[in-house]
Amino acid sequence: MDDLPAAQDGSRRIGRGVFLATVAGGLSSLYWGKAAWGHVSHALHGVDEVLGPGSGWRIYTVAATMPTFDRANWRLRVGGLVEHPLELSYDELRALPQASQVTDFHCVTGWTVDNVRWRGVRFKDLLAQAQPHPEAHALEFVSAEQPYVDYLTLRQASLPDVLLAWEMEGKPLLREHGAPVRVVIPDMYGYKNVKWVAEINLVAQAGSGYWENLGYDRNAWVGRSNGY
Repeated sequence: MDDLPAAQDGSRRIGRGVFLATVAGGLSSLYWGKAAWGHVSHALHGVDEVLGPGSGWRIYTVAATMPTFDRANWRLRVGGLVEHPLELSYDELRALPQASQVTDFHCVTGWTVDNVRWRGVRFKDLLAQAQPHPEAHALEFVSAEQPYVDYLTLRQASLPDVLLAWEMEGKPLLREHGAPVRVVIPDMYGYKNVKWVAEINLVAQAGSGYWENLGYDRNAWVGRSNGY
């Protein structure tokens, strides 16, 4: 699967109608993914009580419990192939140039939440202080939800609607949504939108993340991967 989606004309956003049109031909992906599905520890129930009635969100974890966030002690580590490794507090991260967007969120299991409002920082602004080495071509995202790890190439992370987000719908991220920060890449299925990000490492090339090691596609373009 390609490093970047085929269309690069500024109209890459895939809406709910296009997504649903792929589902009939993509249900096979849910079948071959059944073995991998056993690695989900919890598909959390009662999410309407936390996220609001009819929110459309379904919350999955691979660990027995979700990570917690202590604002006073939390640090985001940025390292690997960089000139200046960073440890940013939550307030220091939020002081970086901010960006916002409204995009749809697609899960590989077949559901979508439309028009999600996100706020955070673009990766070019986050990495400016770290100064990646020339041989760095990908980002490794290490989640506080062990053993969850995933990767994006630098080209993918540089797409115009990719964020490291700390707000959703005008409020700080809830624990269920990956507080304090998560990856947002709307053109890829949800498993690439790593939650509870604790560490970002610059690496020479993208590796296989948690779900890719269980058979999912490394480049999870909506409508073009995982059997769709």
